[in-house]
Amino acid sequence: MFGVGKNGGKRHFISMYCIKLELFCSSTTTPNLMPEFLVNSLGFSTEKAISASSKVTCLKPGNNKPNLVLNFFKQIGLDNTQIKILVYPAPRLLFADVGKTLEPKVRVLQEIGLSGSDLVRVISKSGPFLRTGLDTSIRPSLEYLRKLLGKDETVAKVLKRSPALLHYRLDRVMARNILFFLNHGCSSLDIEKLILRNPTIFVQKLEWLEDIVERVEKDFCICRDSRMFYYGVEMLSSLSKSSLEMKLRIFRSFGWSDSDIITMVQRLPLCLTTSEVKLRNVLKFFMEELRYESSYVARHPTLIMFSLEKRVLPRIKIWQLLKEKQVIKKVPCFYTVIKCSEREFLENYVLPVRDEIPEVYELYIKSRN
Repeated sequence: MFGVGKNGGKRHFISMYCIKLELFCSSTTTPNLMPEFLVNSLGFSTEKAISASSKVTCLKPGNNKPNLVLNFFKQIGLDNTQIKILVYPAPRLLFADVGKTLEPKVRVLQEIGLSGSDLVRVISKSGPFLRTGLDTSIRPSLEYLRKLLGKDETVAKVLKRSPALLHYRLDRVMARNILFFLNHGCSSLDIEKLILRNPTIFVQKLEWLEDIVERVEKDFCICRDSRMFYYGVEMLSSLSKSSLEMKLRIFRSFGWSDSDIITMVQRLPLCLTTSEVKLRNVLKFFMEELRYESSYVARHPTLIMFSLEKRVLPRIKIWQLLKEKQVIKKVPCFYTVIKCSEREFLENYVLPVRDEIPEVYELYIKSRN
């Protein structure tokens, strides 16, 4: 009606808001172009563009730094969504010097072997990394990891697993927690294995770590010289107390005693990292349909980890058919059938009877799909 184009209303609103943002400008007569830049260049909503712009000095006409930063991010492979995640909490990043500040930080990651999608993932998931001091934090942290892990490729592997490590001064935080484990009687080799599986454990507060270790030992009776001790630490570190309690209640609702639960965790602590939905489904299947006792499942905790749809149900159909047809002299118990590898299962229970009962192979392939 008034000749406003498709984005005219949005631009009009931003222009009006720019007047209100003049207090962020060095000159009261110069509008802040940052909201419009964020909307047009990165696809921010008007609301988020205004919110982000309030955290930074105004973007004046002729200031090309945001475009240079944006082009740099795109050159290394970041897409708009990833750039928005980096920029929204810290829009000052758009005023960084590409050559002096951003490129050197990306280069140190490339030097340890990160490239392509791995490099993009680490940068986009590492939060404040690009705002962290290169010589005061990033280099000392990477040098510490090099000395600790020995190879750049191992350092890169750890950072790919947990990009958030770059938030920390690792030569201080990690060193303190590693010393705690060493003083607790843990070996350097076991500590390194735990770092490779779950490095974020080693950047937590020491009090938190002490609590985790105490609960592993007291609540689940896993001693420090057990190879499951480190899996117990990993399990508890990944669960909130409320989430853990909810999962324990699920087991108890199926008649499990505390002794059953402790037996299971001592054998395979990571069982408790299984989702609540899967726990209910697995326990219902093995205990209500197959009639296994809780003590049996507790002694064979890998049953809880197997996929019902991809492993358990397809194999049980074959197992039942083999028992019915009696084509194998001695059909093993179902646990033996389910725990073997895919290759062993095919070689021992499917391919040998393919000619005699061809429906076995067809049934297995169909059920797998």
